[in-house]
Amino acid sequence: MKENRFKRVLREGGRPVGHMIMEFGTRGLAMLLKAADVDFVVYDMEHTGFDTERIADLTAWLKATDIAPFVRVPQPLYHFMARLMDAGVLGIMVGNVETAETAKRIVDAVKYAPLGGRGLGLGTAHNDYVQPPISYLQTANENTTVICQIESPLGVANAEAIALTPGVDILWIGHFDLSSSMGIPAEFHNPKFLDAMKHVIDVCKKHGKLSAIQPGDAKQAEEWIDMGFDIISYKTDLTLYRSALTADIAWLRERLKK
Repeated sequence: MKENRFKRVLREGGRPVGHMIMEFGTRGLAMLLKAADVDFVVYDMEHTGFDTERIADLTAWLKATDIAPFVRVPQPLYHFMARLMDAGVLGIMVGNVETAETAKRIVDAVKYAPLGGRGLGLGTAHNDYVQPPISYLQTANENTTVICQIESPLGVANAEAIALTPGVDILWIGHFDLSSSMGIPAEFHNPKFLDAMKHVIDVCKKHGKLSAIQPGDAKQAEEWIDMGFDIISYKTDLTLYRSALTADIAWLRERLKK
């Protein structure tokens, strides 16, 4: 089984840095991410047209690197999560987790017994098509990552119960959805929003779980690192490409006027 670089960086005392892919699901992406030296990547199926087969391809190409592949699934349904795990994904993210019951359902699909209820499809892509020993089940449970996104006031209120769910590793604030569900869309400096973020961070620290977020620029990253977030996933591929190209095209137009 491929080592989870995200967890290795944590064991070594570092803070993993990641990136989200929503648009450019191409064969060259794996080596591009390797060149950028990210620790983990989140392939997004919630807001994109990526299907299971495309994620399986992206995950296979990523085996040429040590980067940890995670996937945000459309819904917390077993057939999304378990099939992706069998394709070799090392972590599952689910949006808008609001209860411990939902968190437990995610763990059940990602982890093998006794921690979860994932079915045994061994000797396939996640094992490089080699039949593993039974000890693999414990190794897999230790090597995989469960991410619950907090995106509503109910999720914030139940953050402690979600964090206490055995097998959950990360509470990840979906800042746009959380602010929108609070009736203050994109008001990221609103005191109510800041209090909600602080509560989730405090819960994570209290129970030994990780808090995560995805800033859209360096200023946001600075603010949220200072707030105490443990894990940063920096931008999506499409926002990174758009902002870089927009700035360079603007410069080029000004230069051509001279």
